[in-house]
Amino acid sequence: MASLQDQLLKAGLTTKQKARQANTSQRKSNKQKRSGVAKDESLQEQVKQDLAKAQKEKLAKDTALNEERKQQLANKEKMLRIQQILEHHQIKNVSGETEYNYTFNSKIKKLFVNAVTHRALVNGRLAVCGLTEQSYLVTAETAAKVATLDASVILVQNDKVESDLVEADDPYADYQIPDDMMW
Repeated sequence: MASLQDQLLKAGLTTKQKARQANTSQRKSNKQKRSGVAKDESLQEQVKQDLAKAQKEKLAKDTALNEERKQQLANKEKMLRIQQILEHHQIKNVSGETEYNYTFNSKIKKLFVNAVTHRALVNGRLAVCGLTEQSYLVTAETAAKVATLDASVILVQNDKVESDLVEADDPYADYQIPDDMMW
């Protein structure tokens, strides 16, 4: 009975060169088994390793994508929380004839307020916050709470309190210079 190799040659399914290559690779693997030397990885093992490597890369990519989505969701949640705080604590009905100027998105904005509100803004008891093209007038405490979440939302918050005390030896006591000049 002829070997499988001879039968394949007769049927024309293989060539003599491929048969010789198969014999030499089989002899080499048998020799390596006998001598105890580690043989080259087979094609199946290499495919398994490539598959495992691809799975690890996919897992790392998915993890990074998940982290990015979580970060985006956290940022969106933080902005919604800030917006809720500002809308809830917004001070309304302070319109008047006094003009208060501030910058918002590199533009000078005007806020018309009454004299009491203007004095409170100058002294730091009130603050102006801005979020998505909307300005909010809030108390200093609310502004501090918002600043813990995102300080870039605070547009104007003066940290000085005006004192009416004049030093006794001040040579310019008669010449008061206003800090809150209109511009």
